[in-house]
Amino acid sequence: MAHTVIRITMTIDNELSHIGVSLPKPLLDQFDEIINYRGYSSRSEGIRDAIRSYIQHHKWMADVKGDQQGVITMIYDHDQRGLLTMLTDIQHEFKAIVQASLHSHVTENRYLEVILLRGDETQLKALAERLM
Repeated sequence: MAHTVIRITMTIDNELSHIGVSLPKPLLDQFDEIINYRGYSSRSEGIRDAIRSYIQHHKWMADVKGDQQGVITMIYDHDQRGLLTMLTDIQHEFKAIVQASLHSHVTENRYLEVILLRGDETQLKALAERLM
């Protein structure tokens, strides 16, 4: 698969850092569609925003403590080989915290999966990481 190398300028504490990133063309094409749709002026702006969001998500996950309830919602391609089996196996591995799941056909080959969870935050985080 061909990769496209892009140059990104990052602002960190008012200093600029330049990094290079190699991305598969389909991933870059999807990213370009999103940044155009959201009105970003450049790829760099979109990537900075995505990195901020990623950091914020991980900080939020680190703050989750104790017994929790949660919902995981996924939309996936049914035709991706082995994916349905993998999702089922992971849910069985975490059966102590999976309260229920709903599987629905969105289109002929796109499925929606909703998983209701309840348990200790370490277990919920572990399940979320496995599914990602």
